[in-house]
Amino acid sequence: MWTLYTVSVHTVNMSVQRVAYRHGHLRHALLEAGIQMARAGGPAAVVLRAATRAAGVSPNAAYRHFEDRSALLAAVCDSAQAALARAIEAEQATVTVTQGRKALARARFQAVGRGYVRFARAEPGLFRTAFSVPTDLADRDRAERAGDTGRTPFQLLSEALDEMVAAGVLPAARRTGAEFLAWSAVHGLATLLIDGPLRAVDDKGAEAFARRVAEMVDNGL
Repeated sequence: MWTLYTVSVHTVNMSVQRVAYRHGHLRHALLEAGIQMARAGGPAAVVLRAATRAAGVSPNAAYRHFEDRSALLAAVCDSAQAALARAIEAEQATVTVTQGRKALARARFQAVGRGYVRFARAEPGLFRTAFSVPTDLADRDRAERAGDTGRTPFQLLSEALDEMVAAGVLPAARRTGAEFLAWSAVHGLATLLIDGPLRAVDDKGAEAFARRVAEMVDNGL
């Protein structure tokens, strides 16, 4: 949490309450405001001036941390991806397979897909925002997009596929580009569930779809 204190600014006709932040804490406050906007309304709802109002500062103060709306949206995008990574990690943590290395690798891979869909259903605004900003998956700083293990959603998927190869489940010849095929299938289901014709599906049905799609991708690869 950030430390803050209030300062009263008096004019002839009114008294305006402003919020002054200690060094480095204003950026966090603006980012948190942006995250809440994204949670409520997706990427289109992230507006820098609205974030400054929520934080109780002037727009000029915000520009020292985010030069424009695009910069704030990119930071919110990173935070949304980090939240998605934590959801995937939580799903993988539930895996308790004792049938051997191959079964464990497959179970951890399928957990990536289930966690992805579960996050989309639980946080549709953040899910819509997570990939709303073009991102260079290879070169861009990953720290802000990583979960508790230090891995981004894309890295968690790639790592699960590498584990499948190492366990002898996925032929090495079929590994190249496999993350994009798996991602496309699971992202498509997630989108159908939150924005498409599957919106009316209940939680039990969504879980069943997620499990079947993850199994389908596993078998297909």
